[in-house]
Amino acid sequence: MVEIYEVSADSIASKKGILPGDFLVSVNSHTIEDVLDYQFYMSEKHLKIVLKRNSAYKIISITKKEYEDIGLVFSDYLMSKQQHCKNKCIFCFIDQLPKGLRESLYFKDDDSRLSFLFGNYITLTNLTQRDVDRIKEMHISPINISVHTTNPELRVKMMGNPNAGSSLKVIKELADAGIKINAQLVLCSGINDGDELKRTLNDLSAMYPAVQMVAAVPLGVTKFREGLAKLIPYNKESSKEVINIIEGFADEFYRKNGTHFAYAADEFYLKSETKIPLAEYYEDFSQLENGVGMCALFESEFNYALEANTYSVPKHNQIVSVACGEAAFELISTLCKKAENKYEITANVFPIRNDFFGNTITVSGLVTGFDIVNQLKNKDLGEALLLPISMLRKEEDLFLDDYTPERIANELNTNVIFCENNGEAFLEALINLRGKKHVKSSCCNSRQT
Repeated sequence: MVEIYEVSADSIASKKGILPGDFLVSVNSHTIEDVLDYQFYMSEKHLKIVLKRNSAYKIISITKKEYEDIGLVFSDYLMSKQQHCKNKCIFCFIDQLPKGLRESLYFKDDDSRLSFLFGNYITLTNLTQRDVDRIKEMHISPINISVHTTNPELRVKMMGNPNAGSSLKVIKELADAGIKINAQLVLCSGINDGDELKRTLNDLSAMYPAVQMVAAVPLGVTKFREGLAKLIPYNKESSKEVINIIEGFADEFYRKNGTHFAYAADEFYLKSETKIPLAEYYEDFSQLENGVGMCALFESEFNYALEANTYSVPKHNQIVSVACGEAAFELISTLCKKAENKYEITANVFPIRNDFFGNTITVSGLVTGFDIVNQLKNKDLGEALLLPISMLRKEEDLFLDDYTPERIANELNTNVIFCENNGEAFLEALINLRGKKHVKSSCCNSRQT
């Protein structure tokens, strides 16, 4: 039973006399507890809705088009409390955050509904049998699962939860019910790689095609690990070992099934200084959110746009600057050189060292505003500074350390352009100084764009 916060004007619900403050009890005899219940059961054409108003119950019949919205609004999108992670993973990045950041950054979600609605990864340790049965009944698919290892004892150790081992059985139960699964492995050097990684790949591949794909990503180790388990960041040699295991498995799987099934995140290739596979290797790029194939796709998009030659040549020798994490520096520098050879521009690329989290963190998405300003101050940045939009939190115009884009622009005395994580969009930003977000410095002395 959930409270109705608002009823849209001129909607079906409004015309049927449903009021804000009414409680939605059930739809077609199914109890409504959250957004998944609501979306699933309200999709039918013929509805018998039970409402509670004060202490009285009211039944309303509605006939509508399939999937038509009847106009009910709830105070919270999930319509119930978001489920908090109950694990104590040895590699948890949130546990490695410094104190004093925004409160929202410290929340650990492990909510199966968010896996279906937004693609979040879940560990299964929060699921009840009712949750599992509902996933099967509603055929909620795909489900993204943080597996890490299929060794029950090791999973308990890595996740600090006694239910972590037994919950692995849910993967098989969901697979047998035809639920599609994407698996994620956060690899910790010397713990769940090597022979343990081989075991996990073999166990998960036995459930193919229900388990569609496996993405292996390296743990992130910040400088804020006091009191936490000692973990060793991946280096050139250990990253290469992971790639050899995954590519060896993937090549054999491809010969038998026509898909690679398992992929290593780009960060392993960058750390090991191994050439990243071509875009075709990543098939449908379904694991981009895990950093799998991002570099290959970005380069492919950039090269395609460069060859298409759809951009007008700048009227002057345009000078722009690009800032990125250290991991992406070589790729971005190479692409900028290609643009310089074709267009009348100069692109200066600056790798930003992550002093905030520590120099073991090299991805662009974890670069902070302070580090950008501190490392680029007093430099001639030209007409604009290009930054990836991934540096800003989703739906928030803030960096992780609460710096605003306006503060960056003003402190560096330059216009700031945020680019989508897309090679074509990056080339357009370089040539035409246009991006997803454009912030002008209030004290900028460079040529205005």
